[in-house]
Amino acid sequence: MTATADKTAIRTALWRALHVQADPRPHVFEDDLGARLVAPDGGWRSRPDMDLARSAGARASIVARARFIEDLVVERAGEGIGQYVILGAGLDTFAQRRPPGAAGMRVFEVDQPETQAWKRARLAELGYRVPEELRLVPVDFEADDDWWQRLVQEGFDPARPAVLACSGVTMYLTRDAVAATLRTAAALAERSVLVMTFMQPVDLVDPAERAAREGLERAARADGTPFRSFFGPHDILALAKEAGFRHVEHVSAADLAERYFAGRADGLRPSTIEELLLATV
Repeated sequence: MTATADKTAIRTALWRALHVQADPRPHVFEDDLGARLVAPDGGWRSRPDMDLARSAGARASIVARARFIEDLVVERAGEGIGQYVILGAGLDTFAQRRPPGAAGMRVFEVDQPETQAWKRARLAELGYRVPEELRLVPVDFEADDDWWQRLVQEGFDPARPAVLACSGVTMYLTRDAVAATLRTAAALAERSVLVMTFMQPVDLVDPAERAAREGLERAARADGTPFRSFFGPHDILALAKEAGFRHVEHVSAADLAERYFAGRADGLRPSTIEELLLATV
C-alpha cells in the first residue's frame, strides 16, 4: 500500500464507471464518483483490464454485488438498523451517494490508513466533506491491528444491530483469519447481518471462466498480494455456522443473474469466480 488507492480498488471503481458508460441500459448499479476519485488519464478505457468483452463477467460481478449490498442496506435501514460497516472499503461511495431510504445510516469505512488519507484528500478536492454520519476507521491490517476495537473507538455501538459488508477481501486472508472475522461478526447484536464475498476453487468455477480465474491468481501473486484462501459454498456456510450465525445463505452468480440481469439482450452476466455469503445473527 502507498499513499493512493490500491490496484484492486482502482479497478473496481473503473469497472463501475465502465458499466454506466459502455453497457446498455438498464444499469444494474450507477456510480461514477469512484472513477472521479481515481481521476484516470483520458485513455483509461484502453487499459487491457477495461476491455469490454474480456472484463464482462468480472464487471457484472462487481456491479451485482454492489447492488445486492446496497439493496440489503436500504432494506435493513427500513427495519430500523442504523449502522453500516464496510470492511476494506476502498473507493466505496455509498456515504456520498446516500441511496434513498438510507439517509440516516451511520457508515463506518474500515481500511488501511494510507488509503483513507488519500481518499479523504481526494473527496475534499472534489468538494465532498466528511459528514458526521461517516466515520473513516484506519486499521493497519498488515500489523494485525484490531479492527473491532478501532471500530468501537470510532463510535460503533456493539449493542445495536448493524449491516457488515466485506467484499473482495477474503481471498487475501488465511482461512484462520476469515474464521476469526466471522466469529467477530457473529458476536454482533441480534438482527445484525453480514454479507461477504468468497472466491471459489477452480474446480467449482464455470469451465469457461477457469482460465480467467487462474489468470487472476497469477496476477495477484505477481503484484505481491497472493490469494490465500478459497471456499466452496458448503465450506463457507459451514464456517459461518460454526462461527455462531443463526441463519446462513449462499447467494450464487446465478441468483444475482436472475435478480438483476434477466432479459438483458447484451448477455451480461456475473462471473462464478466470486460469490456471496449472507449470514444473520
